[in-house]
Amino acid sequence: MPLLQRIPTSCRMLDEALEGGFPVGEISLIYGEAETAKTTLAIQCAVSCAKQGYKTFFVDCDGTFSARRLSQIASENIEKVAELVILARPKSFKEQALVIDQLTNYIAKGFGLVVVDTATSLYRMEVAENPEKTFELNRELNRQMALLAQTAKTQKVAVLVISQVRSVFDETYVDVEPVATRVLKFWADTIVAMKPTENPKVVKVTIEKKEKMAEPFSCNLKISQRGLCELPQEYEG
Repeated sequence: MPLLQRIPTSCRMLDEALEGGFPVGEISLIYGEAETAKTTLAIQCAVSCAKQGYKTFFVDCDGTFSARRLSQIASENIEKVAELVILARPKSFKEQALVIDQLTNYIAKGFGLVVVDTATSLYRMEVAENPEKTFELNRELNRQMALLAQTAKTQKVAVLVISQVRSVFDETYVDVEPVATRVLKFWADTIVAMKPTENPKVVKVTIEKKEKMAEPFSCNLKISQRGLCELPQEYEG
């Protein structure tokens, strides 16, 4: 197998801007509102990882991972790809912690990618149920992210962390940012924001942070049955 250094997204413009894809040995954060194809992008990365012969450990905290979507994106390669995607489905923030604590045991051999989708949903449920424990839960989320960063480096895998967003109200506009923003952004080496456009089938993807980045990069991508793909040039912008 070729030595894995990047996990391509299979979107040409995005991969060029990422210098080949999401880097191995680091955490990449993908965040956005609902229906902005965050999970689709993560599944595309799992498929491209499988095409290079490496496995993906997919921690599905939301129950949004779909075998049907994997099949659509992998297409004729589905049999090979399906064997290389290992799924974990924690049902509570405590179970999420257990999965992440045991991660090095799960990904001992042949893994190239770990996806946590979404890292903040079970955390958010726990905070809603126990608001008095917010500080403690934030500290636990920070511990999990530290462990993911350590695992990325020591196991030489790419870690994709997907996050939900909440509205951030300003006097002049409403913007969105990931839940527990400071924790997630602190640990992420690459940050990608996915935002809706007027067309529900088109998302705006912005690289907000990456190594040696001169300025943010943005492009519009189309959500199709086969996954996220390039827009015809006339629809850009």
